[in-house]
Amino acid sequence: MPSDKDGVMIILSSPSGAGKTTLVKKLSEKDNFEISISHTTREPRLNENQNEDYFFVSETEFKRLIKNEEFLEYAKVFNNFYGTTRTPVIDNLNKGKNVLFDIDWQGADQIKNKKLDYKLITFFILPPSKEVLFERLSNRHLNDKLIAKERINQFERDVLHWINYDYVVINNELNKCFSKITNLIEAEINNGSKDYDSDYIRNHVEKLTS
Repeated sequence: MPSDKDGVMIILSSPSGAGKTTLVKKLSEKDNFEISISHTTREPRLNENQNEDYFFVSETEFKRLIKNEEFLEYAKVFNNFYGTTRTPVIDNLNKGKNVLFDIDWQGADQIKNKKLDYKLITFFILPPSKEVLFERLSNRHLNDKLIAKERINQFERDVLHWINYDYVVINNELNKCFSKITNLIEAEINNGSKDYDSDYIRNHVEKLTS
């Protein structure tokens, strides 16, 4: 039975290119924070390692895990499957570790709907502008402008899900964004006061979607 000594689940979601993976890795350097490593059917990028960044598996293996109901959440994104297996997450939470999830809005919805008996804090990360996002995506996909364009088109749809998160944070400068997230997590865990301006966020979203 979960208790006060259990860890907290912390979800970071964002449109592609907004910086959630970098933020999750930075948060994982803090004491008692563990990244939940997802399974995926996509090919590894050049800087990614098996069993460290992802568990890279075949579609057949992924579908076997679905059939066995081993996923806490899973989704198909850009023609590839991504998913979080339940057992390592629950084990870490029961050991008092805070578990970080680098997942999209579909996965976040599934975890919320599971109504697990652990505290859950959700963050949606946004870029400072569409221009900055396009620059980041163009740099990431230098050899394939079509992929960058597809990600931009997806952004228009993904950004609409900001309303379903506890907090929305703008990643204009990485260290400031990281500090903001850290302070909000600590305030949530310790019932402290929260420095959060929801009107400012709403105005920013309107600019991004206009």
